[in-house]
Amino acid sequence: MLPPDEPLAEIACRVNGRAVRGRAALRQTLVEWLRADLGLTGSHVGCAHGVCGACHVRLDGAVVRGCLVLAAQADGATVETIEAAGGPEEAALRDAFVAHAGLQCGFCTPGMILQAAELLQRNPAPSREAIRDALSGNYCRCTGYHAIVDAVEAAARALRGPAATA
Repeated sequence: MLPPDEPLAEIACRVNGRAVRGRAALRQTLVEWLRADLGLTGSHVGCAHGVCGACHVRLDGAVVRGCLVLAAQADGATVETIEAAGGPEEAALRDAFVAHAGLQCGFCTPGMILQAAELLQRNPAPSREAIRDALSGNYCRCTGYHAIVDAVEAAARALRGPAATA
């Protein structure tokens, strides 16, 4: 609950493809605003200090930590959350995370998928080291990362097609 005298910012942006107008406290983070005001709870608030990666969203096409971006900074921007992330990379990653047990509790999964999708867009055939490096800012307390790296490798192969699986 905000104090009654809390200064508010007007926000007009596109979220998951639709125009959104709203207000947010000047100190409210983007991930808090998305969750509390828009009901988009796919991105999680883990550490709230930019360390864990659970809050990842896309802001104007780039993956950012939603806990380090103020909601007011989204004014005029395009925001995409895991709820609408439906490109071929995300679809392949979702399937691979399930097939390779790359998730357990699921808390880190939205951030992992957005970060891994960004990697696969830049590098369609990443090494295990490149995958680990790309995901190094995403904490998972359940899987030990091996299964996550396996899932990203499998998604990369699937996206490259049948020749990549040979």
